[in-house]
Amino acid sequence: MTAPRPIRFVHRGEIQTVTDLPPTTTVLQYLREHAHCNGTKEGCAEGDCGACTVLVGELQADGESMEMRNVNACIQFLPMLDGKALLTVEDLGRSDQLNPVQESLVACHGSQCGFCTPGFAMTLQALYERHQASGTRPSRQQLADDLSGNLCRCTGYRPLLDAGERMFDAPARCLDRAPLVQALQTLQQDTPLIYESASRSGTPQRVFAPQTIEALADLREQWPAARLVAGATDVGLWVNKQHRELGDIILTGRVIALRAIRTTDGVLRIGAAASLEDAWRALTAAFGALRELWLRFASPPVRHAGTLGGNIANGSPIGDGAPALIALGATVVLRRGANQRRLPLEAFYLDYMKNALAPGEFVEALEVPLQAHDGPCAEGPDQQAAQAAQAAQASILSVQPSTHHRVRHLRAYKISKRYDSDISALCAVFAIVVDQGVVREARFVFGGMAGIVKRAAAAEAAVIGRPWDETAQADAAQALRQDFQPLTDLRASADYRLRVAGNLLRRFWLETRAESPLPASAVSIWPSVTGLPALEAQP
Repeated sequence: MTAPRPIRFVHRGEIQTVTDLPPTTTVLQYLREHAHCNGTKEGCAEGDCGACTVLVGELQADGESMEMRNVNACIQFLPMLDGKALLTVEDLGRSDQLNPVQESLVACHGSQCGFCTPGFAMTLQALYERHQASGTRPSRQQLADDLSGNLCRCTGYRPLLDAGERMFDAPARCLDRAPLVQALQTLQQDTPLIYESASRSGTPQRVFAPQTIEALADLREQWPAARLVAGATDVGLWVNKQHRELGDIILTGRVIALRAIRTTDGVLRIGAAASLEDAWRALTAAFGALRELWLRFASPPVRHAGTLGGNIANGSPIGDGAPALIALGATVVLRRGANQRRLPLEAFYLDYMKNALAPGEFVEALEVPLQAHDGPCAEGPDQQAAQAAQAAQASILSVQPSTHHRVRHLRAYKISKRYDSDISALCAVFAIVVDQGVVREARFVFGGMAGIVKRAAAAEAAVIGRPWDETAQADAAQALRQDFQPLTDLRASADYRLRVAGNLLRRFWLETRAESPLPASAVSIWPSVTGLPALEAQP
């Protein structure tokens, strides 16, 4: 184990050193109270409003380039910045020399009270940098998707979208990355972070940031009571809203092996520290029917910081990751020291917020069998639809009539009070295999219906071995009452959840029935008959 050292990161063109602040000091608190960069605002302190949006840059594997992503500063702890670059609205331009994002916001009247404006500017800057690097220009819908994590209460979104379009009209003027890359290369020589300071209550607290999976495993065995923190998109709220002490912390974000996503022998393996954005991009590339769930999973700043492994280990019964992965037959890979074990993901959850992790164990990866495809088992209409959709950069929401004998169907549905960036009242992901008109396999998975994400065993049994027809669907919907006794809470009543769950099963049948399945235009709010708007390709 290396000796303790300060937190070091790049900000305002220089390497900053932090020694005495509590480990759970947020990036937002640092900016406003210590760096005196007050352009970044605090709105909700829970990652919802986007007023605190900043850019975080990280050196890539080649050691010569930097990736920048917009994140919420209010739920990022300062040690998570170690070895990275922090950019705020003060880095964009001066009042006498605005950059293209700022100029466009001024020209399009993109600010009234101005409180949310710095967050919008930072999100637009991230989008501007990305598209200028790839030589592309976003559609208005892509702008709206990128801005879904930034809320405005007085300006309205039309002028902000206008500004997003206008900023590409002028000659490109991107941020100068060379000095940042050079500084990050210097920081790359630092030893793995061990940071020691007093907590907010004055208790001694340590933060470890290992850089290899072996070091992480050793630390986890040595400090089994330490809190594992990946993106802090949930843990950050424990501190901000519940004022909880976390004790010693082990950060997983610097372990390169945990961030890897690869396909081997027909299995998609997603490292536990891979960001939600990267993980969902990989899942959607393999299973096109998950695209809308990806778009509606939190917001881009949350997806850039949070991880799929953290979402799964957290085990929220209303998390949107577990229903999709369980429907796909995913396996969770657990590790303690040098030993691994694998569990079906559905067996990982034992009770409300309780899982099968043993002391000293952690989630290493998630493995998804690719044969569980939203399409035919061999080749058939859904696969053809998927290929056509990918060619058109659109999502599969419709199934075409089949002349093939064995077909897989996959659909994902999210019910919430807001379309964008909201917590599910109910999430349902359905997967079935139909062979010569008869259901051979079924996975009906629901979040928000019980204390854990759970398969509807009775509903599945009601359709297996039967023709995939309206009668079987109706019996499955009725059987849901045997599977679940949901709670009533602020998001939905128990009766509403049961009623909607049955209605979603009916919608699933309407979309996948053999005769006259509903086309995308009948089930999507989007005007395009191809379903969801195109998503840009990103590295």
